[in-house]
This record gives sequence, C-alpha cells and structure tokens, in this order.
Amino acid sequence: MSWLKSPHPGNRPQVFAVVLLAIVLAGCATLKQCAYEGFDRDQWQQPERVIQSLQIRPGAVVADLGSGSGYFALRLAKAVGTTGKVYAVDIDSAINKALKERAKKEHVGNIDVLLAKPNDPRLPEPVDLIFTSNTYHHIDDRISYFAGLREYLRPSGKIAVIDYDRRAWLEGLLRHYTPKEFIKREMEQAGYKLQNDFDFLERQSFLVFVPRSDPSQSGALAPAGGTSK
Repeated sequence: MSWLKSPHPGNRPQVFAVVLLAIVLAGCATLKQCAYEGFDRDQWQQPERVIQSLQIRPGAVVADLGSGSGYFALRLAKAVGTTGKVYAVDIDSAINKALKERAKKEHVGNIDVLLAKPNDPRLPEPVDLIFTSNTYHHIDDRISYFAGLREYLRPSGKIAVIDYDRRAWLEGLLRHYTPKEFIKREMEQAGYKLQNDFDFLERQSFLVFVPRSDPSQSGALAPAGGTSK
C-alpha cells in the first residue's frame, strides 16, 4: 500500500476513504456511533467497573436514559440477564433505530428501545435502576425532570448519574459538562439523597441517589444557580 505515501493531491480522496473505512471496520457501525463511543472510550469510561459498582442483580429492570448507540445499554442487558429487562431511552429516533438493529445483530433480546419526550422518558413500568451517562447536562429543568422520575422507580430503586466534569478538557471547552456539586444540589432539590460518590472515573463524576423518604424536606434549599450545558 505504498500509494498511501504519495504526495500527489489526487490521492487524498482515496486516503480519506481508506481512513473512513478503517473507522467503520474498527467497530463503529455508523459515524454517529463513533461520535457517541469514540475510539478509546473503554479505557477512560471503565464500563465493566461502572456496572460492577452498581451491583445489578439478574432479573433487574433498568432504564438507560440517553442510551445513544447502546454503549451502556448493551452491557446493562448482559448484567440483568435473560430474566431482566433494559429500557434504552432516547429522544433521537435515528439512533434508536440503529440501536434496535445493533441489538438484533448481536442477539440481545432483553432490550426495549423507547422514544422519549424531552421532559418524560415514558417508561412502561417502574424500574430498579435509572441510569444516565453523559446526558445530564443536556436536560432542561433538571430539578423538575428528576423529581418526576420518582414515579418510575420501584420502592428500592435508585438513580445513577455519570456526567463529564471540569477534568474533561474537550467537553469543558464545549460546555458539555456539569460540576459535581451542581448535580448533588439539584438532585437533592428534586427529592433525592446521595448514596454513593465513586471517584475512579478520570473525566466524569459518578453519583448514585435514592429517593428521600420525605421529598418535601428538600424544598427549602437555595436554588442551584447556573448550569453548564
């Protein structure tokens, strides 16, 4: 393949085509999937450790809000086992269609892909875990949104929030992050209390919340202030 080294401008389209083909063959079925998953995400995301930390039992019902290309949804489906269920929820109908096809191709039968509203995931039943990764900063009126999620939680249910923080330099430049202290404060205002604060992710905060027994206790808190989008 020595022609790749040719300095002639006429070869540039072919070079681009080969690079694009390499991207696809590397495991990104679509460019949108590449945008969601990147090329080295496993290294810094540590998905297996994340799921292990959540202590998901076989047979559990989990909702992945903002499931995107299925990076976590497919792994969560494995964690809950054949007797469990994962609701992969997104407002992007195109990526939902791609995830359905991907799940079928990978023979994952315990995922239901749902088209959500921006202010409502439209889950068909209460779940044991609501999981969201790199989605929190996209949600408008987060306090009201997460307060409304209580109806989708089983009595022992919990919410796991992973989002970029200030350590993620690119996301920081693009304002695609939320400071950890904002998440804690907003979730407390929404009627939850912090259960776990995991610190092993290098670019993100990883927080787990459970509903307060009396959500009205959070009403006296001061407003959270500005947010980072």
